[in-house]
Amino acid sequence: MIVKNPIIWADFPDPDVIRIDDTYYMVCTTMFVMPGGPILKSKDLYHWELVSYIFETIEENDIYQLKNGKNAYGRGQWATSLKYHKGTFYACFMCHDMKKTYIYYTDNIEKTGWNRYVIEGSYHDMSFLFDEDKAYLIYGNGDIRIVELRDDLSGIKENGVDRLLFSTPSENIRLRCEGCRAYKINEYYYLMFIEWPADGYGRRRVVCYRSRELLGEYERKIILDDDMGYHNQGIAQGVLIDTSEGKWYSILFQDHGAVGRIPYLIPVSWENGWPVIGVDGKVPESFEVPFEKYDTKPLIISDSFNHPEDKLDLCWEWNHNPQVGCWSFTERPGYLRLRSTSLAKDILTARNTLTQRTSGPRCAFTVELDTEGMNPGDYAGLVALQGNYGMIGVMADENGLKRVVVSKRDCEGNQKDEMYLPFPGTRIFLKIEFDFEDSIDTASFYFSIDGSQWRPLGTNLKMTYTLDLFIGYRIGIFYYSQKQAGGVADFRNFRYISEETAQF
Repeated sequence: MIVKNPIIWADFPDPDVIRIDDTYYMVCTTMFVMPGGPILKSKDLYHWELVSYIFETIEENDIYQLKNGKNAYGRGQWATSLKYHKGTFYACFMCHDMKKTYIYYTDNIEKTGWNRYVIEGSYHDMSFLFDEDKAYLIYGNGDIRIVELRDDLSGIKENGVDRLLFSTPSENIRLRCEGCRAYKINEYYYLMFIEWPADGYGRRRVVCYRSRELLGEYERKIILDDDMGYHNQGIAQGVLIDTSEGKWYSILFQDHGAVGRIPYLIPVSWENGWPVIGVDGKVPESFEVPFEKYDTKPLIISDSFNHPEDKLDLCWEWNHNPQVGCWSFTERPGYLRLRSTSLAKDILTARNTLTQRTSGPRCAFTVELDTEGMNPGDYAGLVALQGNYGMIGVMADENGLKRVVVSKRDCEGNQKDEMYLPFPGTRIFLKIEFDFEDSIDTASFYFSIDGSQWRPLGTNLKMTYTLDLFIGYRIGIFYYSQKQAGGVADFRNFRYISEETAQF
């Protein structure tokens, strides 16, 4: 089978991967969207499908419920370490907003909602390491530390190992080593990191440290420094993974503009006990792997919303925690009904925005909206969701008159209605097209009365990946009230159009 990079042109950053016999499982970062901590499954390291989430929600508090001016944007779950040990799957991550570290565990990785332990304190970008029946976290940014866990992993072991392992270089370094992935392979301990120098190529690269003793002296080596010709955006931070036949690969990610951070599969060889990622120091555009193709479900989907129970497909995630009882497939069969019970000033404070990832190089999404149940001051539609967002939808004014509106976030951080047209009916079709080709990174907005003849509205949104949200652009279905809560908006026939299925 031939692999072509990137293996997924969508936002699946900070990967960790484990192998159970001939099956691979990968976890990625989802930050503040819920459910979170996605678990993906593959048997060929190329084709992946969602099978579960680690958690439905992290906490039920103001931060994760978008209440009282609080939020988890740019924070939440990230850089999760995934391991399998003595019949149990473990996942560990920290939340900067909570200043806590979470260790989740389960005996069934394909089941959503694991049990957990909560540890006070921030163990940044940690990696599990199991060694001679002892469990450790190796963590840090520049100053790399190790701490020993209790035998049941429920917390930090009293009087256990807790010390600095080593400090990584700081001179001419923008970002010191972080994003640890720790391994014991044969006679060596290997610690992989991402590092961002200010000299040389000046891009993110993969650095490996190794030692024959866990607490001994470590050697350092740069094992990949390549961008595959994409704007000097280095491909780095990720894993080493082997096959049952003894071949080795790495999955790393690349910052790829507005679409987000996207994963690459790369062959690994070994020289003098060091992992060598790539071919002649480069990430190959394509190469052959010794697998049969694994048939998978898509990672981004269309959805009719015609479902017999209130259960979402795994591809859908909410912006922060959803409000129970404020969304339904069954209240009006054939539709996704969103109901407002509180007020919001803009899309970033609105609850129950339902999202999926976008995909490169180009994609589009359409949906049909029934506005009959909307109240004055309500706004419903589609959003290109990031800090620099753009929306198209229907807004009802104080007199009950409706208009089609394109709204964007301006440079001061305020939502601004760019253009609107009167809308006398109750049903409308909405569309957003995304173009991520070679960092064009634009979103354009359309509406239609019949679903076939589309009219553009407003100017294109120049999409920018910003750290205030720290995610790739998502498509979102939204409904919120600015004046009077209690209305409803009904959506149906959500459609995802990819580069493979349509011409742009």
